[in-house]
Amino acid sequence: MSDGSIDKQPAINAKVSHEGPDLTTSITVDDNGNTYITGEDGEVFTIGQKAERALVWKIDLHVLPLLTLMYLCNALDKSNMGNAATAGLLEDLGMEDNNKYNILLSIFFIPYVLTAPFLGMVGKIYGPSRVLPAMMFTFGTMTLLTAAAFNWGGLVALRWFLGMAESAFFPLVIYYQTSFYRRGELARRLAIFYAASNIAYAFGGLLSFGVFHIQGGALPSWKYLFVLEGALTIIIAAVAFIFLPYSAAHAKFLTKDEKKIAFYRIQIDSSSIVNEKFNLREAGRIFLQPTSWVILAIEVCLGVPLQGTALFLPQIVARLGYDTVQTNLHTVAPNITGAVMLLLLAFASDYTRWRFPFVALGFFFTFTGFIIYAAINVLEHLQVAYFAVSDNHDFECTRHRI
Repeated sequence: MSDGSIDKQPAINAKVSHEGPDLTTSITVDDNGNTYITGEDGEVFTIGQKAERALVWKIDLHVLPLLTLMYLCNALDKSNMGNAATAGLLEDLGMEDNNKYNILLSIFFIPYVLTAPFLGMVGKIYGPSRVLPAMMFTFGTMTLLTAAAFNWGGLVALRWFLGMAESAFFPLVIYYQTSFYRRGELARRLAIFYAASNIAYAFGGLLSFGVFHIQGGALPSWKYLFVLEGALTIIIAAVAFIFLPYSAAHAKFLTKDEKKIAFYRIQIDSSSIVNEKFNLREAGRIFLQPTSWVILAIEVCLGVPLQGTALFLPQIVARLGYDTVQTNLHTVAPNITGAVMLLLLAFASDYTRWRFPFVALGFFFTFTGFIIYAAINVLEHLQVAYFAVSDNHDFECTRHRI
C-alpha cells in the first residue's frame, strides 16, 4: 500500500473493558512475548516480538528525529530573545532602563496559556501531523518578522502571536507519540525528545556566538539571529508537513503487515485510543480528577524557575563579567550537561519505575542552585556562580520531564 492507506481493522475492546477482552475477541501472550489476537471472524493475527521490535526501530528512525528537530526549532524560537538582549536589542528598541523587557517576555505566556486548549482540540480533530507543521510555520514566521520590528510595540505584538502559535506544541507532540508507541516505550523516547530543548538552548548559544561576530552588515547583529532561526523553522515545517504520517497505521514507510501490527499493538496497549473521535464533555472530565489539580500545581512550581532560567540564562551569565560573544558561548555548557543529566535520570527512573525520588532530587538541586547563586558575590566567585547556574539548569530540566 504505497499510498499509505490501511484497511479498516476489527475493533478490539481490551483497552476499554475492565473485565478483559470482549468474548468475541481474545488476546493472548506466550512465554516468548508474542501476542495472538483472535478477531470476531475467527481470524488469528500474530504480533511477533521480533517483528514488533523491527517496527519500533523503523518508527524511531522515521518519526522521532523529525519530531526532535521540530522541538529544537520550537525551543530556539522561544528562547532567542535572551541571546539577542546581550547583543544590543535592549538599546536599539529603548528597553535598557525600564521594565519593558520583562513585560515583553511575560506577554508571551498569556496567549500561550489561553490558546493551548483550543489548539489542542484542533490537533485532536484534524491530527497532529497537520496541525503541528501549521503551528510551526506560524511561529517560524513570527520569529522571522522580529527582524522587521523597530519598536517595542511591534515586538510585543509578534511575541503575542508567537505565544499563540507555540501554545499546544508540546502536548500535541506527546499525544502524537502515543499513536506510535506503547506506554512502556514512551517515557524514554519523550526524554530523548525533550533533550532537544536543552540542545537547542546550547545550539542557540553557539549560533549567537557566531552571528554576533557579524559587524557592519545591513542589520544589527541580533536581527540576523532571528532571520536565521525563523527561516530554518519555516523550512523544517514544510518538511514535516510532507513527511509526518497521520498515524503509524498510515505511514508510507511501513509495509501492509507492519501497518496491521502498528494498529493492533497500539489498540491493545497505549495511552490513547485508536481512531477515537473528539468529545468535549469527555475531555472535560479530567478536571473532576483530584490528581489533575495536584499535577497542575506541580507544573506551576516547575514552570516558573524553568522558564526563568531558560529566558534569562544569557543575562545571568553576562552578570559574571563576560562580553557579548563570550556570554553566549558560556550558555552552552549548562544546557549540554542538562541534556545529559536529563537522559541519565529519565532512563534510571524508567528502569526502576520510580518517579518521586528523581523528581524530589530535581527540586532539591534546583533549590540548592538558586540559594548558592543568591548568597554569594558573583563577581568575586565567578566559578562558584557558574556552577550554581549549571547545577540549577541541569536538574530543573530533568525534573520537568520525569
